[in-house]
Amino acid sequence: MILFPPAKINLGLQIHSKRNDGFHEIETCMLPIPFYDILELTLSASFSFEQTGIKIPGTIGENLCEKAFYLMKSRYEIGNVRIHLRKQIPIGAGLGGGSSDAAHVLLALNELFSLKLDIEILCLLAAELGSDCPFFIRNEPQLAKGRGELLTPISLNLNGLYCVLFNPKIHVSTKEAYSGVSPRIPYKTVRELLSLPIEVWSALLQNDFEESVFKAHPKIAQLKSELEKTSACYVSMSGSGASVFALYTEEQDVPSSLKSAVLAKFYL
Repeated sequence: MILFPPAKINLGLQIHSKRNDGFHEIETCMLPIPFYDILELTLSASFSFEQTGIKIPGTIGENLCEKAFYLMKSRYEIGNVRIHLRKQIPIGAGLGGGSSDAAHVLLALNELFSLKLDIEILCLLAAELGSDCPFFIRNEPQLAKGRGELLTPISLNLNGLYCVLFNPKIHVSTKEAYSGVSPRIPYKTVRELLSLPIEVWSALLQNDFEESVFKAHPKIAQLKSELEKTSACYVSMSGSGASVFALYTEEQDVPSSLKSAVLAKFYL
């Protein structure tokens, strides 16, 4: 079985407060995008995991794909599989690639072994693996609250917008990003801001990670600044960084100085 776990971008990301359990209360809109890893699962006499493409740091058993398999194995009667992950979504990029891979392992195992688990059960399992994982089970635009696992479908009118996704080849850990954030209560929610014309998003629809991440990594701030000089109607860092995306009303040529940072270009 071959699956294509997608990346995501965040439209607005508000960090409201830090919880007693160490997590943060957030609100954000997550949107799946057509930029993918490649995941292959085949039945096997014993479990194995191998990875090609972009190198993933860590030791055996630490990858979220492996954790997803062992989680399912501990709860349900399933056989062994061989997992091969072709990694194309950068690590520490704010694009949710690892979470997407893990969620799609759950989806694949559910189908391969005819478990017939519904979406709600799969989302609960996914939440044990990571805050973003339930989003990739649903795999459609969602308003996310709590630590990111409380999801509500949201309708967005983005048809025809052209997105260019950039990565400055900097790794930003989520832990690092959260450590520099000062939580605050916004005057308007992400949902309220998304209902406004896209022309005002740049001034109002903010990613609260940007201030601290830009201080630690000026190159990301410079990338966003350069994109804001183009005809983009909205520019933002995705998640906790380091990727930045720009939305345009029509297809655009990328400035020559930024071409080396382009990850993907697509219509929404």
